[in-house]
Amino acid sequence: MTPAEQLARIKARSERLIGEEALLARLAAGKPLRVKLGVDPTRPDLTFGHMVCLNKLRELQDLGHTAVLLIGDFTTRVGDPTGRSSTRPVLTPDEIASNAATYLDQAYRILDRGRTEVVRNGDWFGRLSFLDAIQLCRHMTVQQMLAREDFAKRHADGTPISLVEFLYPLLQGHDSVELRADLELGGSDQLFNMLVGRDLQVAAGQPPQAVLTMPLLVGLDGVHKMSKSLGNFIAFNDGPKDIFGKVMSVPDDTMWTYYRLLLGADEAEVARRRAEHPMEMKKQLAAALTAKFHGAEAGAYERAQFEKVFSKGQVRDDMPEAAWGTLAPGASDAAVVDLLAASGLFPSKKEIVRLIEGGAVKVGDAKVTERAQRLARPSEPVVLQAGKRTFLKLLP
Repeated sequence: MTPAEQLARIKARSERLIGEEALLARLAAGKPLRVKLGVDPTRPDLTFGHMVCLNKLRELQDLGHTAVLLIGDFTTRVGDPTGRSSTRPVLTPDEIASNAATYLDQAYRILDRGRTEVVRNGDWFGRLSFLDAIQLCRHMTVQQMLAREDFAKRHADGTPISLVEFLYPLLQGHDSVELRADLELGGSDQLFNMLVGRDLQVAAGQPPQAVLTMPLLVGLDGVHKMSKSLGNFIAFNDGPKDIFGKVMSVPDDTMWTYYRLLLGADEAEVARRRAEHPMEMKKQLAAALTAKFHGAEAGAYERAQFEKVFSKGQVRDDMPEAAWGTLAPGASDAAVVDLLAASGLFPSKKEIVRLIEGGAVKVGDAKVTERAQRLARPSEPVVLQAGKRTFLKLLP
């Protein structure tokens, strides 16, 4: 590709590119870019929200550039304040190391392992002295920090802001100095931190990195940013049934965003698909995203099972089974909520109670209307359904 064609590919589906002219000059020079993407391993699972940036990083790999995946093992101990209304909890080094290992395994489902440079910022921050940290602080003022929307809101509300949180943008910016990054990409909520990287590179006598912001992926509710804390997420490690079912639950308008940001569809393809029936387009989206993590056969299978349940009123071929004696040993009757909890198909009884209160639990064709409702030991197999996707065949 020509430098201009590469630049157009880089900008596709992004929100904002800062330093475009200098980036075009670097592309024209013919030297591969060092493209930085930082992730703090605060939790063990990546979500489809992370996929937006990982897809772009893979696209840059395919253009011949160097993907630098920065594992923020040090910055995780500080806590990124972006979008937070309070200070993040501090993880132990063992928790961070465990999360980082799973992050890499998951990231390589998108990235080319052989063309990914993995670094950890603990390697350089562990060498800095307290005097070095003070010198780093000279590059930022309190007024600049309070210009950040999240800091400004917390300050106005009287919500405490730790001095440690003020350090975080400086640490992320210093990462760019250490890596001599040509381009940093991140979610649009990372703009402030990435711009600090440009300032620190100039102060260090380096050319400033270009900054590419990517849209924040809306979650399954179609309203808020995808977040594990809100429960509106799809995880890389979700099984094929869960990925397919969760995608099918997104609002129709959100579906087109997923086509663009997760499957790389351009506007022409989206316009063509909009002319088709939305249910068919959503099934194709769900099958494609399931296939991305579990293979084409799994995507096709989950589509067939979905249609069997929701179009034909049947049950899944692979419905789990459990014997009464396993779930309620020695009992002649048991609460439905206890039977479902003992099945291990749910994270907690609280989730089952929520489904019952929402009218989403059935025994056969009969809806469970009370959280304390009991079921007598059946004389023949009976199907328990909880929500739209969870079925259990209860054996006598």
